[in-house]
Amino acid sequence: MDGAEVEWKPLGDAVNLQRGRRLVKSQLEISGKYAVYQNSMTPLGYYHESNVAAQSSFIICAGAAGEIGYSEDEFWAADDVHFAITPEYINDRFLFHFLLTQKNKISGQVRRASIPRLSKSVLEKLEFPIPCPNNPEKSLAIQSEIVRILDKFTSLTTELTTELTLRSKQYEYYRDMLLSFPKQEVAEA
Repeated sequence: MDGAEVEWKPLGDAVNLQRGRRLVKSQLEISGKYAVYQNSMTPLGYYHESNVAAQSSFIICAGAAGEIGYSEDEFWAADDVHFAITPEYINDRFLFHFLLTQKNKISGQVRRASIPRLSKSVLEKLEFPIPCPNNPEKSLAIQSEIVRILDKFTSLTTELTTELTLRSKQYEYYRDMLLSFPKQEVAEA
């Protein structure tokens, strides 16, 4: 950041948080063009229209309230989802990574009732950093570099987790194979 100035703004002042629109189950399809997110990170079904642009961050506000997602593709946000419409000086993926840093704070504000809920006002009050607020071009360059670094670490972490899982399975296979003796081969002492 080379000592760049950072302005902290309430998230509600930095981005336009919107709530999705309700769909009823009979409107959903088993497969289709646009995933429908309702109350979890797993699509509820598919719909023939989208109401959120590609490369957008979203937050589940009921059910799995507090879960944070990002979609490279257009999708339909149902009424239990808040999504962000960002101005041109904010990188959508930067917003997503920022929201991930706030996951504990967001989860701590979920109202635990019969159905967990998260209010839009909780999200709007989060303090959001904007580097070089008076130079949008430099701000986007800094945001993009931060995103590049964090995405690379995410990729490496995923690869490492996959490798560790495979090595663990390999270990279990060889352990079981090497320590499994037919009864007649075991010498009695």
